[in-house]
Amino acid sequence: MTAYDYVNEQYLHSNFLIDIDAPFIWHDCIVQWNIYPGSCPPNTLCTYAVSCVDYQCTTFRTSYSYKNPSCPLETNTSSFPGWGDCTCSVNVFNPVTGSCNQTLINYDDFTVNVSDGRKIFSGLYDAHPYAACAPHSTFASFPSNVSGVMAFSSSPYAFPAYFYQPLKKTLALCLPSKPSVPGVLFFGTGPYYLLPQSNVDVRSYLSYTPLVTQPDSFGYFISVNSIVIKKRSINVPANTTTKLSTTDPYTTLRTDIYNGVVRRFTKVTKQLRPAKPVAPFSLCFSASTVGLKVPDIDFSLPDGKKWTVSTANSIKQITNEVACLAFVDGGATSEPAIVIGTFQFEDNFLEFDLENSTFGFSSSLLRKQTSCANFNFTLTDGP
Repeated sequence: MTAYDYVNEQYLHSNFLIDIDAPFIWHDCIVQWNIYPGSCPPNTLCTYAVSCVDYQCTTFRTSYSYKNPSCPLETNTSSFPGWGDCTCSVNVFNPVTGSCNQTLINYDDFTVNVSDGRKIFSGLYDAHPYAACAPHSTFASFPSNVSGVMAFSSSPYAFPAYFYQPLKKTLALCLPSKPSVPGVLFFGTGPYYLLPQSNVDVRSYLSYTPLVTQPDSFGYFISVNSIVIKKRSINVPANTTTKLSTTDPYTTLRTDIYNGVVRRFTKVTKQLRPAKPVAPFSLCFSASTVGLKVPDIDFSLPDGKKWTVSTANSIKQITNEVACLAFVDGGATSEPAIVIGTFQFEDNFLEFDLENSTFGFSSSLLRKQTSCANFNFTLTDGP
């Protein structure tokens, strides 16, 4: 995601990793107690600090900080020279490294582009969330142009909570399958249009299933009754939790479920020549399978709905010689038992309706002769 911060009397352009589980935004910036013209270094974001005695600090630490035994203790020792006030340090989880880091809560200011669902406008919409500053070195493991984590969870400190009511109701996400092209993320209830069907609202492609709440999590969960491959169901135990994740690269299944999927998939693809497995995958196919077509994998959902995972989202091309089933064994005690990751999201249009607590999904847009790369990013002055 791209956003803008207003700093030193100009907009600072930043790219963020999208995290639909994080409780609040955190990014590369510097906190200051008093920001005055010229006090912030060039091309650096400086923001106002939240004091450790402010109620927001207590709220973040008690309800919205990451709870993990590996995280350092949150202390009030940090202060600003000459001011005597302490800053508010809180823990964050780095989704790239899996490590815990300390950050400082601040008062922030973000802007995003306005759109009619067909193209973007030159106008900008402001939001003023509480966020957290992390040292520049924290993002060394991130892609070179990414300098923060944008929280899109159900937390009252995530980004959607700071939009006015018509926008905060719904978040829609469409991730591209090619890293060289942009996808699109919408706030608001639509409509949404992708080329070349410029008059077809993508919402007409969506099926819906309820979002399920989980204790101690601001992420998004759904119920999966079974996994079906070529009319044969792989058992998913009752009350199994399925999490939606923008930070896990591939769908992860608890070992008992994973083994059932691999056994069935192996049987229905026995005409394909196997290849030596490539980590983290265990079922791979030889070069002759480049461009292969394999049976769909269906997540069977409540009310007879199904989320279809077609070849484009089930087979990962590793090299010119090898392609693999893009599902990962999460271990015997994995919890949640199913985590649907970003490879399975690619070229699927996803809608999170936060007001009605429903999740909309299109399955692969490639079957509709469009993709997540097909939004019209031509900038205009307005409708």
